[in-house]
Amino acid sequence: MNKSLNSQVKYLWLLVYFFLPVTGGFSQSLAYKALLGTLYEEDFPVLRPSEIQNLDNYQILDTREVEEYAVSHLKGAINVGFDHFSISQLDQLDPKRPVLVYCTVGARSQEIGKKLTEKGFTVYNLYGGIFQWVNDGRQVYDDNGITNRVHTYNLAWSIWLEKGEIVY
Repeated sequence: MNKSLNSQVKYLWLLVYFFLPVTGGFSQSLAYKALLGTLYEEDFPVLRPSEIQNLDNYQILDTREVEEYAVSHLKGAINVGFDHFSISQLDQLDPKRPVLVYCTVGARSQEIGKKLTEKGFTVYNLYGGIFQWVNDGRQVYDDNGITNRVHTYNLAWSIWLEKGEIVY
């Protein structure tokens, strides 16, 4: 993550861990929405899971690392990673079809999505990432088929996953 993004995330964590307990807090979904509001750029298009009727309409890119993807991913997703992402990985994509990018919550995928947009692709970021997908009751897959497991990046990020089995 870039420095600006890191500072935004740190600010939100401070708010969640210190301010909310003092004030009695509010629902996790509101806190999660506040977190996402700090991560997303207003002009980058997002799609909520409820807006996606058929994943087959998109070329789906998982921008998480290989070990995260192996735990679970969206059906049909291609893992492109983040740390070692290269635009040359996308030679097999059709520039005329829309691309859906996602990661854990949407920060890494937005960064990859911006690179794709610069190359002429129509790109949408999955709002809330794989967390929102699973929290909304959507299915994820591993090499054996449907799974309940979700890689949460680390212990701290696990608080945002309301459904599924936490793995980190």
